[in-house]
Amino acid sequence: MPICSRDDAERYVAMICFKHGPPRHVGVELEWTVHHADDPTRPIEPADLQRALGAYAPATLTPDSPHLPLPSGSALTVEPGGQVEISPPPQQSVATLLTSVDADIAALTALLAPDDLVLGEHGSDAHRPPRRILEVARYAAMQDAFDALGPAGSQMMCSTAALQVCLDAGEAEAAAARWTALHTVGPALVALFANSRRLAGRDTGWASSRVRSTLDTCPPQTGPPALDGDPAHRWAALAMEAPVICLRRDGASWHAPPGLTFGAWADGALGLRPTFGDLDYHLSTLFPPVRPRGYLEVRYLDSQPADRWRDPVLLLTALMADPATVDAATDAAERAADRWLPAAQQGLDDEPVLEAASGLVELGCAAMTRLDVDAAQVAHTTDHLQRRIDGHSMRRHSA
Repeated sequence: MPICSRDDAERYVAMICFKHGPPRHVGVELEWTVHHADDPTRPIEPADLQRALGAYAPATLTPDSPHLPLPSGSALTVEPGGQVEISPPPQQSVATLLTSVDADIAALTALLAPDDLVLGEHGSDAHRPPRRILEVARYAAMQDAFDALGPAGSQMMCSTAALQVCLDAGEAEAAAARWTALHTVGPALVALFANSRRLAGRDTGWASSRVRSTLDTCPPQTGPPALDGDPAHRWAALAMEAPVICLRRDGASWHAPPGLTFGAWADGALGLRPTFGDLDYHLSTLFPPVRPRGYLEVRYLDSQPADRWRDPVLLLTALMADPATVDAATDAAERAADRWLPAAQQGLDDEPVLEAASGLVELGCAAMTRLDVDAAQVAHTTDHLQRRIDGHSMRRHSA
């Protein structure tokens, strides 16, 4: 159905992107770079992944693939630069999520191993320059649009990997507080889990070169939004002002006219108006720190080693577990709420960010005991997070 106007498009976005209800579910999307075990600097080719992933490969890599789910239900996808991603079904039980994701990580690792391929351990490819290996119209249009703005877009698309945590938006009266909290704690959690200092064989000088690349890909849409007002309407307005990156059509080219925003398209700039399907697709090309998709998709965390992915998921889930903890987390992180760039560059060496991260770790680890995970897991995660904080605190005091 064609969209009649920008106003109609905004109303649609505000309606679908924040679906209200009790916050019960938690989900994750885990990305990793992929490397040859004997030489991580050697490029990954499409044939390498086609051979290793077999029937689990997505159609973007192998067009006639059956694209089977992994044993515990995760969909397996491949990013433009050959990164792999698993997206398990969301769960109401955190313990069930942990178990199912670990099983699918093991299954993915087993698929890669016979071809001597291994998962990376960092949020950016420390060894190779950005190189797109998927010849897909969407990715070609995206890369060209981002390259016109600078090198960050290709780095983001082809050389980075994130750990994404997906949480319910919450009841209507609590959704704004949850949205605000997820952004307010962002800089502290960026720094706490930053591990992507090296990119393409060099030291970037940034604790999280991945976050730097993402923020610089297509500003201001890839940066944090203003948090005043109703978040649904704020997001809808931002989506209208965002450039159209892909214009789906028959043929190999999906390139959009430079400078075309979706709001202008909806108001008739191209003559033929977009459909609501075009609008859904447009929303999938926006990459803010937190993306509302009916649920809230937290996108600002660096990918972690496969045996450490639980730590950020448990911490963030615990911080968002109930309204009182959400409010306390917002208060604990308030001093560092706007320090996205210092957090990405200096990590926990930035004093306000370290203070915020320390408060969030203390708060989150206490709240973690109320999740349905065993005490040994809570103790293990608490110990690991506290050691991160203590290590940086000791360095600051000894400097």
